[in-house]
Amino acid sequence: MKTAILALSFFAFAFITTPITGITATAAAPEPVLDISGQKLRTGVNYYILPVIRGRGGGLLLANSGNNTCPLYVVQETKETFSGQPVTFSPYDAKNGVIFTSSDLNIKSFVTETTSCDQSTVWKLLKVLTGVWFLSSGGVEGNSGAQPETIVNWFKIEKAEKDYELSFCPSVCKCQTLCRSLGIYIGDDGKRHLALSDKVSPFRVMFKRA
Repeated sequence: MKTAILALSFFAFAFITTPITGITATAAAPEPVLDISGQKLRTGVNYYILPVIRGRGGGLLLANSGNNTCPLYVVQETKETFSGQPVTFSPYDAKNGVIFTSSDLNIKSFVTETTSCDQSTVWKLLKVLTGVWFLSSGGVEGNSGAQPETIVNWFKIEKAEKDYELSFCPSVCKCQTLCRSLGIYIGDDGKRHLALSDKVSPFRVMFKRA
């Protein structure tokens, strides 16, 4: 992907189509997402998002990055014994409260710690570095994407062999967008950021009920 293309801002409503990394080009039919106990993921239930590959960190959470107090960024715990923060999934089109693969959904972290960042804890894609989009707080829950700026709030869970990956490849509006699996990018502050970039490999995840 060319750096000049990635430098375009979502807030200028300049969307592009990019090669899909980590996402099967001919996607299989959506199926219920299962947690580590084999139960279907459901709306309104808290889950930890954990790495499949052990030894490289723990679960995901919202946290400060560098000297910035706001927004909070979606990062991976440095210790694999830490599960991070629970999240809830809110699909655009839920079927009997069940979360399906390849379905557009909002992800919201449950933050118990007091922070100075007065933003929603709904995840969104945020331009930070050339060629790298981080995930942060400040997203909007709901709103199917009728407005271009809300596209950054929608993510998907994709099947990856026996595991799962998180992706940004929204289909809630008839517009061209970035389309790529999310991976872990180590920032200058040493934190392991969940990010969209052709510089990272897809991050294999599993879900544990909180």
